Amino acid sequence: MWLGILVFFVTYVLVSARRLGWLKIDRPTGALAGAVACVLVGLVTPEQAIAAVDGRTLLLLFGMMGMGAFLGVDGFFDRAGLALAHWARTPARLLGGLVWASGTLSALITNDAVCVLGAPLVVILIKRYRLPPLPFLLALATSANTGSVATLVGNPQNMLCGILGDLSYLDHLLLAAPVAAIGLAINHGLLWILFRKELHGKLRTSPSPDVLTSRSATTLAVIGGVAVLYTLGTDLAWTAAGGCTALLLAHRRSPDEIWSRIDWSILLFFAALFIVVEGFANSGAPAWLFQRFPLWQGEGTWGWLRVAAIFLLGSNIVSNVPFILVVRDQMATLPDPRLGWEMLAMASTFAGNLTLLGSVANIIVAQKGKAVGGMGFWQYLRLGLPLSLVTTLLGALWLIWVG
Repeated sequence: MWLGILVFFVTYVLVSARRLGWLKIDRPTGALAGAVACVLVGLVTPEQAIAAVDGRTLLLLFGMMGMGAFLGVDGFFDRAGLALAHWARTPARLLGGLVWASGTLSALITNDAVCVLGAPLVVILIKRYRLPPLPFLLALATSANTGSVATLVGNPQNMLCGILGDLSYLDHLLLAAPVAAIGLAINHGLLWILFRKELHGKLRTSPSPDVLTSRSATTLAVIGGVAVLYTLGTDLAWTAAGGCTALLLAHRRSPDEIWSRIDWSILLFFAALFIVVEGFANSGAPAWLFQRFPLWQGEGTWGWLRVAAIFLLGSNIVSNVPFILVVRDQMATLPDPRLGWEMLAMASTFAGNLTLLGSVANIIVAQKGKAVGGMGFWQYLRLGLPLSLVTTLLGALWLIWVG
């Protein structure tokens, strides 16, 4: 057991090392090192390691990143940003528009993709209109996280919960879309309260370009069609892969332009984490822990609020994706496992807003925003702490009441 705990702990340190800045490796390299260690020390056999990798999750991630890449290649985000500024006319309205636009898009093409494609544009807008950097960088990161709770393809942890918990896309959408809307409203309100003094004045904008080209209209139509198929109950992974394939055929552009915009390291990161957590589970450590500290205690509303709090804290202590993999076998112990998976998807998503290190999307925006000053840990926490706590509480109460 202790060997499994040691490998898991060292892997987590390696995965966090880039965030801490004292070891020059990235998250996928740290996860891959942990996966190799699990095989070398015998926590899993080579065959078990391959079997532990969930191909459906990787295929779903690939398909979603691929469809988002087509919008980036076509320059859709650049044109949309200029059009948004022309419509807004003031910094305050531009901030609100950014919150709701990034939150909505993240539900369709994932929060990480929105931040990868949107952060350079936000930096350009900040420079062009001499905007205060912090509120706009915070708006992009937090609203992409918040809005992504609406769908099972909005972020990696929702994808994982959807597949492992066998959740319905349509049922989740009907249940979680109001949570996302309420969360974005709270997000918008907190940003306004914290930064209203810095959002005065007007923007001097030029006429905006046409947002939609024939290529971007085709891409959005395919993404919309894929979303409709999701609601009809089609397989999430293969539908996303089919949408990406349809765009490759319809656009008739060099595939190299798309492949270069897909973050293959994320797929490696997930594959390696599946192996590491399988080795951790085989060591008996999770079973030992949950035997002494069961996931479910109490009853009714208070019992579910306790579960939501565990999900929120656990997702920040060991990161949301590893935490989901660790806790998956315990979900069957809950009085309503389906509600438990919905609660886990919600809480692990809102957990990403708690600190600057809580979400890959946050780190993406912080890195790309360095050109205009970026955002520090404590600057982020000022917004992230109340946003995460309030949205998780309200989200949990909504799920208990409706779910």
